[in-house]
Amino acid sequence: MLRIAFILAVLTTPSFLQASTINTVMSTAQMRGEATFRFIGLPLYQARLYTNDGAPLDWSRDFGIELNYLRNLTKKDLVESTLKELDRIGHPLPVRDQLSRCFDDVSKGDQYLAVSRGQEQIGFWRNGTRVCTLTHPMIKQRFMAIFVGQNTRSKAFTRKLKGE
Repeated sequence: MLRIAFILAVLTTPSFLQASTINTVMSTAQMRGEATFRFIGLPLYQARLYTNDGAPLDWSRDFGIELNYLRNLTKKDLVESTLKELDRIGHPLPVRDQLSRCFDDVSKGDQYLAVSRGQEQIGFWRNGTRVCTLTHPMIKQRFMAIFVGQNTRSKAFTRKLKGE
């Protein structure tokens, strides 16, 4: 009976009270903003930007972006769309193999967290489990610009995500 009560308590506890991967990775992380990304009107994912103490985005400091998927997508979709976006914003990179190791199929409710470590590394967690580190010169600026850069697909999404 006690076990059932514990499980019910965990399931009904608001997500903001549950332990978060971001707080394990960045001890001073606070959510700066959140936005839903849509493609042709269909919601693909809910994104959250985490910065130190919830401060405005500062590219010289580490930050994290969490994506909560609202649709099923294949690993191929994730890898190919990331490579296309890198190319579209002017930052094509030879990182296909690394992305293939980082990404897997996602189902509605799955989550990826990307946290920068300096300018040349981004750690990835899938549903709370570390899956890989993407390494390349200036990868932080190039990859994270897909979501919070100057040339994103949706200016409104980016402003909301950045908490502006």
